[in-house]
Amino acid sequence: MYAICEIKGKQYKIETGKEYRVDYLNMDKDNEINFNTVLLIRDDNGNIKVGNPYLDGVNVKAKIVVPMIKGDKVIAFKYKRRKGYRNKKGHRQQYSVIRIEKIE
Repeated sequence: MYAICEIKGKQYKIETGKEYRVDYLNMDKDNEINFNTVLLIRDDNGNIKVGNPYLDGVNVKAKIVVPMIKGDKVIAFKYKRRKGYRNKKGHRQQYSVIRIEKIE
């Protein structure tokens, strides 16, 4: 059984019992969180239900495993030759790790 769920504007294919790295959720460790923006669900028999845009009555229960981790550093370097222009900026995206407890 799997579902396609929208979390903070991004879509994830999720399954029960697996861990996923999503954009930073400002919550503490072991907090429960419910997502009701489910776009598609496929049960064990192979039946597929598609929402318009979301399915009614379908919730995904998840638990925060790691509240915040940082991704790899991304360097944005701009340069124009012979003009004396250089601009270097770095960025590290923040993520949370969640474990899917139940799709109901």
